[in-house]
Amino acid sequence: MSRCRVFDVIRKTVVKIDGFRGVLSAANYSQVMDKFVEGEVAQRGRLPAAPAYAVQFFLIPLAVVAITVVGYAAFRSLLTDQRSAQEYLLEIQTGGSSHRWPAAYELSRMMADPEVARDPALGPALIKAFEKSKGDDPRVRRYLALAIGRLTPPLPPQAVASLAAALQDAESETVISAIWALGSLGDPSVAPAVAQMYQSSDAGVRKMTVYALGAIPGDGQLRVLSTALNDSVPDVQWNAAVALARHLDREGVPVLQRMLDREYVERTVKRTANVEDDVDPIGEVMITALQAIAALHETSLRNQVTDLSQGEPDLRVRQVAMETLKALGPA
Repeated sequence: MSRCRVFDVIRKTVVKIDGFRGVLSAANYSQVMDKFVEGEVAQRGRLPAAPAYAVQFFLIPLAVVAITVVGYAAFRSLLTDQRSAQEYLLEIQTGGSSHRWPAAYELSRMMADPEVARDPALGPALIKAFEKSKGDDPRVRRYLALAIGRLTPPLPPQAVASLAAALQDAESETVISAIWALGSLGDPSVAPAVAQMYQSSDAGVRKMTVYALGAIPGDGQLRVLSTALNDSVPDVQWNAAVALARHLDREGVPVLQRMLDREYVERTVKRTANVEDDVDPIGEVMITALQAIAALHETSLRNQVTDLSQGEPDLRVRQVAMETLKALGPA
């Protein structure tokens, strides 16, 4: 699919924080070794006394080891952050500009933990911080929206209203985050407001809109999803077909069928696979289509699914195809 960093939080959406971690240098080690060499040159030509041997062959190596151990411990402490959700929230509210958005990012990640998301005191504080973030660094507002989207019921009274108001933000990534959060919370009352966002000229906004409409209960949004099947951007079409399948609507089956065609997807998806995560974006599109077909029990695509289960080069796609065949039942 395309561009929205929030999937990162969703399908696990992952962001790299520049300037938030420090790196320790070896300056102290070099200074110790320079002094050791200077002392050796000064003493050259005469036999060192016993204490000199002790300094050269015991104390200095011990000092080097100590510096290394302390440096390693300091480096590890930079990488290990055990702060609580409330501490991150305090950092967002009172920290400097270079610390607020990393804290918001970490908090949005912590909200994936059900125990954190159920904290009754955290929700109202999140809403308050989100409302105050208007006009702040857009990244702070973006990650706070994701965090609110992961709250579990009962929700704070202003949660949905605050996110709905953010649909009018000028910054598109914030709007995308707010749409995702509204879809995640699943309040049917916001379906009309979310559906309106399909009028956006931003393909990322349209794609997230149809995704969220698939997650929100109700049939009022099916007309918009049907329209999105003919969107000019394939990503939007795919999301619309999957969203319709979540509503058990078969209108998107022709699009799902195209999503099973590796050659077609390869012509459309221009991204390379993520080497770090070992994820093939083309395979991900095909897997999503297979899961939608299984949800619909769409037996008309059985032959194509069978072919994938036997000859697809991506083993993950092949495995999901076999699971889809089981869901479709006997031929």
